[in-house]
Amino acid sequence: MSSRAVEANFDGLVGPSHNYGGLSWGNVASQTNVKAESNPRQAALQGLAKMKNLADRGFVQGVLPPHERPHIPTLRALGFTGSDRAILAAAAKHPQLLASVSSASAMWSANAATVSPSADTADGRVHFTPANLNAKFHRSIEHPVTGRILKAIFADETRFAHHPALPAASSFGDEGAANHSRLCASHGETGVELFVYGRSAFADGAVNQGAREPAKYPARQTLEASQAIARLHGLREQQVVFAQQNSAAVDAGVFHNDVIAVANADTLFYHELAFVDEEQVLGEIRTKLKGTALKTVRVSEAEVPVEDAVSSYLFNSQLLSTDEGMLLVVPGECRQVESVNHYLNTLLQSGGPITSLEVFELNQSMRNGGGPACLRLRVVLQPEELTATHNGVLVNDLLFARLTEWVNTHYRDRLSYEDLADPSLLMESRTALDELTQILGLGAIYDFQRGG
Repeated sequence: MSSRAVEANFDGLVGPSHNYGGLSWGNVASQTNVKAESNPRQAALQGLAKMKNLADRGFVQGVLPPHERPHIPTLRALGFTGSDRAILAAAAKHPQLLASVSSASAMWSANAATVSPSADTADGRVHFTPANLNAKFHRSIEHPVTGRILKAIFADETRFAHHPALPAASSFGDEGAANHSRLCASHGETGVELFVYGRSAFADGAVNQGAREPAKYPARQTLEASQAIARLHGLREQQVVFAQQNSAAVDAGVFHNDVIAVANADTLFYHELAFVDEEQVLGEIRTKLKGTALKTVRVSEAEVPVEDAVSSYLFNSQLLSTDEGMLLVVPGECRQVESVNHYLNTLLQSGGPITSLEVFELNQSMRNGGGPACLRLRVVLQPEELTATHNGVLVNDLLFARLTEWVNTHYRDRLSYEDLADPSLLMESRTALDELTQILGLGAIYDFQRGG
């Protein structure tokens, strides 16, 4: 495979119904800001600004459209009948349910799917498996539309393979790329895919069978789900490492591995509490990388307590390759937490692989528990695969300008919990999304466009 391959980042565009429903037990920020007033317009513009900044720096940057919310088909499937207006009025009597079908959580596209590049797979195609996200009801309804979106963008079946989400059972709970990383000499070469799980449903293949599960918050990803995806993607045993999350970290609010570790090329940036058996995990990665030396940037509990890592989302950052070294993209909250701010100041002077830092203001997303890494799905593409990708979603000056105008036209600048039952919000969202599919050239991807 060619070393000219690129790692493209596809960011989720924040949807018009962006709100703080507090739906994600185990996500500290989500729980802290429950029912606070949100600003969907600001949230979307903050996300677009990050995309445009990185595109201007030469990174391949794409956009994934938001989902239709409130999702009336889900309410109909749950027994609500009548007109859309009548359904919303009836659902308003069940506030938690209405909040669930109104969540804009698809913006966090790190959970959209797990992606394996063609350099790793047996058939030489890029493989996609949308995450079933069945740990949380509000996210479990995402994968059908996510699958349509990915198929519309990566349509060439000779280069891209699409799998359905795993069975919607707790034994195969799958949270997507938020628990998946890849290490390699360069993006275009065969790499080692790191799957991180919180628990084993069957326990027969667990590396650390005696490791305890979290006591406070649920472990969402199962070993069995990770193993199934590795099989579906045609990954060889010598290319895969399965590592278990440290239960103490999960109980501190590390609901996904990307809240405590991030990898890029040959570098792993992680907190000492990331894994159950740190030395075993690192040793296996080093062995399977073969001729490539693993570079580690380890942050100790003494340097940054895990609670500070969670509140700042230090590790929920993007680690990107540049000609001068690696760029770390962090949220503004990292400058507000003393231990993290001090660590970042020393990091750039350490002489390690991370040589530059970029801070983005993403407070609307951060208040709901998602930082820079949550907002993007990484897809490694060979030159011919990038050519085959639908270019209508790739960010450039023209698309950025059109999307900025679109957001300013259609999005509200404040949204309260009570607004979710407003029928006009549904109609505003549908009007906006119908126009968006025309801007992006994606066709009929939404249920309301397909008669659903």
